[in-house]
Amino acid sequence: MSAFLRLLRRASALPVLLASGALFALMVMTFCDVILRSAFNAPIEAATELTRILMAIIVFSVLPMVSARGHHIAVDLTDPFFHRVRAARLRDGMIHLLSGAMLYWPFDRLRVLAERQRSYGDVTEYLAIPQFYISWFIALAVALAGLAMLVVGVLTLIAPKLLRDAQ
Repeated sequence: MSAFLRLLRRASALPVLLASGALFALMVMTFCDVILRSAFNAPIEAATELTRILMAIIVFSVLPMVSARGHHIAVDLTDPFFHRVRAARLRDGMIHLLSGAMLYWPFDRLRVLAERQRSYGDVTEYLAIPQFYISWFIALAVALAGLAMLVVGVLTLIAPKLLRDAQ
């Protein structure tokens, strides 16, 4: 099992590389747009839609990894109480399980939206990129994040040592 976890850890570098590449492309595009707009009065026409697409890639490509590692923003107002009654592990496991299960609804809505975009032939304004590609990418990322949270929740409840060893 630890070999599988090591493989998953190495594979988690791929979404980070994708997000990093998208961020770099966004920076280069913004720089070029500012130079072209200022010096030649010729902005990049598709900059707005490219910015939207690249931002979606940046945010949603790392969502499953953030979910699996538990790096979401958390408010710890109740931590002292749960540590005192020794229920922190139960709380964490249940939160992961419920959050992972709740991500099914956004995944389902995104899936329906992506299929509707595909059937209508919706494309972006300037570059005519089919919009369902982006929607399916977001839906897949949300589904993977939900699955990751479910797995972390189950492991938190039944095999917490396995999670500690993986980190």
